[in-house]
Amino acid sequence: MTIQKIGFIIGLGVLAIDQLTKALILNIDALDNGVTVLPFFNIVRLKNNGISFGLLGSLPPWLLTLAALSIVAVLFYWLWRTADRQIATALGLITGGALGNIVDRVRHGAVTDFLDFHINNYHWPAFNFADSAIVCGVGLLLISELLTKPRRTDNAEQK
Repeated sequence: MTIQKIGFIIGLGVLAIDQLTKALILNIDALDNGVTVLPFFNIVRLKNNGISFGLLGSLPPWLLTLAALSIVAVLFYWLWRTADRQIATALGLITGGALGNIVDRVRHGAVTDFLDFHINNYHWPAFNFADSAIVCGVGLLLISELLTKPRRTDNAEQK
């Protein structure tokens, strides 16, 4: 199996899990008022019209969708060109998560968020599986870059 196929399969898996979890959340009536799972974790049902933390929520959904699709196209190109398994995995996580949120915008006009972590009255903004995959993918890209040995330039080799 090629490295690119691994990235695409991871992306499709993230997309499928994201859409499955959101479908469950949207169809459970008991979540109308949220459900406390642990003292620091609730499951809620929220619609996010913006991007991260609700930013840019006043923009039309089609514009956010177009921007996200453009980013996904660049990431797919990067995936197509990479020869690194870790980068392919990271790009699969990011693209799958981005596509999951794009599907929500197209179907519902907003992204469904449902994971609510908090300490006392301080709540981290609610998020979903796609958001988690995107964050993990970006983290994996950063780790990959930090662990990559610095490449020597032609000038350094001549000295």
